[in-house]
Amino acid sequence: MPGSSGVLPSDLPRSPVAMTQLLLLIVALLALGHMPPGRSEFKRCWKGQGACRTYCTRQEIYMHMCPDASLCCLAYGTRPLASKPVYV
Repeated sequence: MPGSSGVLPSDLPRSPVAMTQLLLLIVALLALGHMPPGRSEFKRCWKGQGACRTYCTRQEIYMHMCPDASLCCLAYGTRPLASKPVYV
């Protein structure tokens, strides 16, 4: 058909197997779109003891900002204690 563009109803898959595959593809694409990017979960800070995240968990404390403006979160057990000044 000259001048027509798009997908006609007759061009869509009609077999149950093709429809199931199409549905699985759509679900997989939607699921992948909602997952957080992996790179943000693996950025480390505070000498490798902290993690750069958007939000800290309840078991973590915010220490400083990471280079990408996210929070550097440290577990309460690894939080550094205040050091005593050294007098010479």
